[in-house]
Amino acid sequence: MSPSLLIWLVGGVLLLAAGIVTTLLPRLRTRTRTTRVAWSRARAAIDSATVSRDAAAVPLPEADRLLARAELLAAERGGTAAAQAATEHARQADRLWRSQS
Repeated sequence: MSPSLLIWLVGGVLLLAAGIVTTLLPRLRTRTRTTRVAWSRARAAIDSATVSRDAAAVPLPEADRLLARAELLAAERGGTAAAQAATEHARQADRLWRSQS
């Protein structure tokens, strides 16, 4: 193999690798940011439900179960879908406690 052919081959591989990295890196950053925002929402909803639970005069087993499920999902630290599920469970629990007030 001639040296010039090797240089062209290495250059082509590096150019291909650079193209792949510049395509995938923004997508990875966006996915990471989306996941962080989803978990931030979930933690805020869990905190709000916890405050509503502490302020409730009557214990509600269904709301306690929903909040426990949300906290379990948060502890397992899944992806965006898990964060959205945790948010929804916490919001439902919060609504139940607020409706009792």
